Amino acid sequence: MSTTIQEGPGTGVPSRNRRSFDARAAISTERVGGRTVLGTLRSDPPLTLRQTWPGTVHLVSTAAGPLGGDHLELRIDVAPGTSLEIASVASTLVLPGPGESVSVVEARVGAGATLRYAPEPTVLAAGCAHRVIVRLTLEEGASVHWREEIVFGRYGERPGTCHSRFDATIGGVPLLRQEFVVGDPAVDGSPAVYGDARCVGSVLIVDSGPAQTEPASGKQARAEPVLAGGCAVLPLAGPGTLVSALAPDAAALRQRLTWGEAQVRR
Repeated sequence: MSTTIQEGPGTGVPSRNRRSFDARAAISTERVGGRTVLGTLRSDPPLTLRQTWPGTVHLVSTAAGPLGGDHLELRIDVAPGTSLEIASVASTLVLPGPGESVSVVEARVGAGATLRYAPEPTVLAAGCAHRVIVRLTLEEGASVHWREEIVFGRYGERPGTCHSRFDATIGGVPLLRQEFVVGDPAVDGSPAVYGDARCVGSVLIVDSGPAQTEPASGKQARAEPVLAGGCAVLPLAGPGTLVSALAPDAAALRQRLTWGEAQVRR
């Protein structure tokens, strides 16, 4: 990893002397005396981790970006019977640079463990080229709440490009495979894609609590899809629900995702 950073005076944007980062961070939990403790908390700038509460870690950006050419990787390991919450202190602004920036998150959640991953939105600045790869592996009995939000550029600008891929498995069986691309004007504005929306987001919810049953038959109750106001609540074939939303701005997106989450809890 290069640690030489030079920022343009007063702009908050790296100068051309700023070299690309190849940064890695890792978090792991352990169960000690019936409570969750962090066994590993390691990070490289700009992907910096700070423990802010027992079982809670915040991502803190210690350099601008990611910038084109950066490769950032976060590994999460939640041990059986423990709980971990990951958030961030601010939105992430993806900036253009020499090449494509890549963010990789690999998370494993053990049996009876709980992970809440809910960083602030990612903003795609004009001219950026970004790739997001998420691999989520759950053991049987694991619970997860995984939120992602993408904003199409800063105010008044078109976004750069972003290719996002999300793969989740539970007990070795595929649970969710999701992929989307942002940044092609000929496609983004289609009513079948984003239309006039400026943000897209999703929440994957997997609850290991006891399954509800229908009183008459004793069979497991099957939730029904809910579609309303730019938000879709879609029960998955496996033990989980996907909440997806489009919105004109980040505040409306968060509102719609929160509404969708409330439908799941009902």
